[in-house]
Amino acid sequence: MATPKIKLNNGVEIPVIGLGTWQSKPDEVIHAVEYALKEAGYRHIDCAWLVFRLIEAVIFVNGANWYAFRGYDNEKEVGEGIRRSGVPRSDIFLTSKLWCTHHHRVEAALDETLANLGTDYLDRKYRISTLSLAHLPLRIFFTVYLVHWPIHLNPKGNHPKFPTRPDGSRDVLTDWKIRDTWAQMEAVLAKGKVRAIGVSNFSERVLEQDLLPYAKVVPAVDQVELHLYNPQLKLVKYLKSKGIVPQAYSPLGSTNSPLLQDETASALAKKYGLSTADVLLGYLVAKDIVTLPKSVTPARIKSNIQGALAAAKKLKEEDIEKLDGVAASGKQMRLIQPPWGVDLGFDNWPVRVQTK
Repeated sequence: MATPKIKLNNGVEIPVIGLGTWQSKPDEVIHAVEYALKEAGYRHIDCAWLVFRLIEAVIFVNGANWYAFRGYDNEKEVGEGIRRSGVPRSDIFLTSKLWCTHHHRVEAALDETLANLGTDYLDRKYRISTLSLAHLPLRIFFTVYLVHWPIHLNPKGNHPKFPTRPDGSRDVLTDWKIRDTWAQMEAVLAKGKVRAIGVSNFSERVLEQDLLPYAKVVPAVDQVELHLYNPQLKLVKYLKSKGIVPQAYSPLGSTNSPLLQDETASALAKKYGLSTADVLLGYLVAKDIVTLPKSVTPARIKSNIQGALAAAKKLKEEDIEKLDGVAASGKQMRLIQPPWGVDLGFDNWPVRVQTK
């Protein structure tokens, strides 16, 4: 079954379902990517220079969720999985992201990502001139590069990935302008090093106030946490009005999330002979949201793409409306809330500061 595609605002087409690698350990990623491409029919892989893995979840007395994360680099493993799959490189839609300590050096960070992935061609018309990459044998088409978070962490801080202040809070450069990051993103696009640029974890407020008034290129996508319990209906409507394609990470929730036990989704699954996971994914696909389920289990990798497409076809308009109302009925829940200590402008995301 061919995966439907959505056209981005610059004409590039993106498969509506991709394999997410968030929370995947490096040694798991190689086999997951190889299987997804070779056996399950995926043609869209989403990765990052740094991916989080949840290592602890604590529920405070006020009901707020607090998470501890560990970061893993998995780009090299994604590249190896692509290599092993044998799928023609021109068939693969690949996304990666600019990490928060790299906002001042976008092109250099991108070149590191390309080297990690073993990529020396980004498009049929362009070749990287960087000598350090010229010898690499793997040729794939690197399509989209995203700003991972609208936050610049101190690149000269006490840690290369998660620098902190003396009190333990994140060392955020609060005077950095995201428009300066975006100007560099536009520059690598103009050079042909990527086919599209976008953002991740950007709210309507950040886009409206800090990026779009200064942008020459409107972001092609905004990858955010979207699922049954955090549908962000207002944000999705806003993104579509601006020609920005919404992408959903954690569409099935995260570790120990309750989505797979949801009564409404489960009832629809029973009605249509689907699994609850199928309904959760198909709900997003049916709304033209690029959906990025993560798994390292072969059976689940295959069922995610097949079930999502089947559910998207079976779910009716009234089913979508019913699912849209689940969060508002008292189940609204964000599952990914790193303690940046900065107001990102999202609904249902109180500012929290991690301390020692």
